[in-house]
Amino acid sequence: MLPDKDGPGVGGGQSSPGGEDPSVSLFRDYLRLKTVHPEPDYDAALRFLDRIAEELGLPMKKIEVCPGRVVSIMTWEGTNPSLKSILLNSHTDVVPVFQEHWKYDAFSAFKDAEGNIYARGTQDMKCVTIQYIQAIRRLKAEGRKLLRTVHLMFVPDEEVGGHKGMETFVKHPEFQKLNIGFALDEGLANPGEAFTVFYGERNPWWITVHCPGSPGHGSRFVENTAAEKLRQVINSFLDFREKEKHRLNTSECFTLGDVTTVNMTMVKGGVAYNVIPAEMDVSFDLRIPPTVNLQEFERQIKQWCREAGEDVTYKFAQKHMNQNVTSTEENDPWWSAFSVACKAMNMTLEKEIFPAATDSRFIRAVGIPAIGFSPMNRTPILLHDHNEYLNEQVFLKGISMYERLIPALASVPVFPDEA
Repeated sequence: MLPDKDGPGVGGGQSSPGGEDPSVSLFRDYLRLKTVHPEPDYDAALRFLDRIAEELGLPMKKIEVCPGRVVSIMTWEGTNPSLKSILLNSHTDVVPVFQEHWKYDAFSAFKDAEGNIYARGTQDMKCVTIQYIQAIRRLKAEGRKLLRTVHLMFVPDEEVGGHKGMETFVKHPEFQKLNIGFALDEGLANPGEAFTVFYGERNPWWITVHCPGSPGHGSRFVENTAAEKLRQVINSFLDFREKEKHRLNTSECFTLGDVTTVNMTMVKGGVAYNVIPAEMDVSFDLRIPPTVNLQEFERQIKQWCREAGEDVTYKFAQKHMNQNVTSTEENDPWWSAFSVACKAMNMTLEKEIFPAATDSRFIRAVGIPAIGFSPMNRTPILLHDHNEYLNEQVFLKGISMYERLIPALASVPVFPDEA
């Protein structure tokens, strides 16, 4: 395979045996860092990123947002630093692995004969981190100067909800100082020819419904038991689930992000086989699209609880209410810059609501437009799955895409309020 046009040795390491592209070698180095929950080695990631910042000649700022949780930011200053900046966001943590289900060690970054690289984080989202870095490296090597400042941000704890990462950091004075106008963050692979871009997210609601009832001996027909109430609650939630599933399966235009998913995830209660319990709990994971009236939806939940019987209550473990979406209108300057650059590369874009949750939701919540985009087409969606992999050619193509996208976004003309 031909070496990167940067020449050998660029990319934080010499070309490896067999003439592997240095960008691929760097990607595999990063994949081998065990930034895996429940105890991510964030220090290893910080050391790795420090080294990169030095190679790129970019200043690196580190902000400890919570004890042991550091956000790192590399900044490439634009020719007009007073203008709104571009944020390239990525998270350093990855989800746990069940090694017995993997063909190869999940942290060995094994590459097979087809060039598929197997490791936790290949798709989610260490690929994007290195693609940003290598695109910036190439642009700098070409002597390019960009109008707007570009920040590369590396955040912890995205995979456990972002509370000690982006959710806290967006309220930090250091975040405000970045003066961000537009952000890119992670998306998903697309098995077809097209590339998926995400302009909004569903709101995660994690809810536990508490059903108290009359206790008694397991040999009797006790009235008003917790289990009867529980059954009614479960039926209401799962009947609604069936309706939404039917809507998804019978409509041409719906994607998963357009419907509400409901999944029963935990049931608690009972002490012994022969004792009717005095209380039972059931928990659900709901993901609600931005088109749904959230107040009305909560009224529906209240109604289901009332119908189940007296004293049935609920409480939220998580309840996101922000429904900001990013404009994908052709007259929007940010979207226009992004989509025109994609068209110039003959890329077909499929616009969707992200079905799960990313750090983009916190960025949009503070009023900053954000697009979720991971340049991986012809690739099965394997995030959080066993045997997560990415092909090296798909990975390398992504670098070239960012090499075009970053200057396009950083060249968006000055807005009237910036002049």
